[in-house]
Amino acid sequence: MNAPWQLASETVELRTAGTVWWPGGGLLVVGDLHLGRAEGMARRRQPFLPPYAEHDTLQRLSAEIAATTPTTLALLGDSFDDAESADATAARLAEPFAAFAARTRLIWIAGNHDPRPIATLPGDWVGELTLGPFELRHIAASTPPAPGRAEISAHFHPRAEILRRGARVRRRCFLADAKRVILPAFGTYTGGLDVRHPCMSGLVGADAAALMIGRRVVPVPLDRLG
Repeated sequence: MNAPWQLASETVELRTAGTVWWPGGGLLVVGDLHLGRAEGMARRRQPFLPPYAEHDTLQRLSAEIAATTPTTLALLGDSFDDAESADATAARLAEPFAAFAARTRLIWIAGNHDPRPIATLPGDWVGELTLGPFELRHIAASTPPAPGRAEISAHFHPRAEILRRGARVRRRCFLADAKRVILPAFGTYTGGLDVRHPCMSGLVGADAAALMIGRRVVPVPLDRLG
């Protein structure tokens, strides 16, 4: 079950897939696909990842587009694991992204792993995007949004841990308050960082929650995390 969340003057939906859906603006937001990660890790002589990770990421993205039918799909940066991975995978990704672009306006937001456009892929490449009351960027700004505005970002791959019946339960999560939402990584096998890390916890207010993702999205106050 997805979770409604009040952000600025709008209600958005924090979805079990790890995406943000704004029905009022027809906007679907996805962060950190890290396509080409397996290729990049092999090139850097790091541990091998299963070869189906990229296919799984694209299948789940296609399912989210089908479920929400957005007019705009915003990819919040680090869509590719690095520049070399983007170059290596762009040819085989042209067809699936052409299919996505045929169904919705596709906007790529630059990340720290993929700061430059990939000319062979459809869509618009931008540094940041403002749509309605929302400011979309890869990394959260150091200062909070202005009154009446809100920010949606990615980058940190947030996860959270709670104690449940004596066992530790660790999940991907959103980190959100009334002005900001930080998305979990969407890509398969992308890892995560605990939301209590100062680089994230310092960005949100006392009303913030970790919205942990399982069969449903469950908000947990930060002071209840294990």
